Amino acid sequence: MVRHIVLFQLKKMESESEKLAVMNQFKDAIEALPKDIDVIRSIEVRFNMNPAEAYDIALVSEFDSLEDVNYYAKHPLHVAAGKILAEVKENRACVDYEF
Repeated sequence: MVRHIVLFQLKKMESESEKLAVMNQFKDAIEALPKDIDVIRSIEVRFNMNPAEAYDIALVSEFDSLEDVNYYAKHPLHVAAGKILAEVKENRACVDYEF
């Protein structure tokens, strides 16, 4: 099994409500993916509650293999979900590990 963890730092926005709206749109899109991408074993998106930290969003997902992670990464529905953050993303960090 492979755990795929991605952190996103968002750019400054006009308001916190605008930022939260984008974050929720991304969360809804990502968490809807398992019904259409059968290689996803689990997936969740959570928002950072600690304002002292740099990253705003954590995505944690599990797959059977790194090949499945790569399939998911290139899937058109996943690519579309990623575009939600394209204009507002400052940084991204990712770790994939076997467990």
